[in-house]
Amino acid sequence: MCFIILVSFLGQAYASTARGKVSKVIVRDSDGLVYVTVEGERTAKPTCATGSYLIIKNENSASGKRQLTLLLMAQATSKVVNITGYGTCIRWPDGEDINRVIIEK
Repeated sequence: MCFIILVSFLGQAYASTARGKVSKVIVRDSDGLVYVTVEGERTAKPTCATGSYLIIKNENSASGKRQLTLLLMAQATSKVVNITGYGTCIRWPDGEDINRVIIEK
């Protein structure tokens, strides 16, 4: 039993954080995918996130729309953002899903 719990724990992906200025916000018409790149620091990404970008998990949800608004605002005003991921790549297989976006002073 302990072995199963340990294997389950070790198999989980860990969420990364990205801190810096938003360099790109890309929105694709073909599938609605919204992804962002940040110039700055990034902690260890989950193994699935082979791309250098982070992705809004659900661009059609209210929180996804708010995340996009914050990211565009930060880019337009050259503010530093602090993004925390989910540790998953559900929306797109090689980019980590965004959980939280903070605009710093």
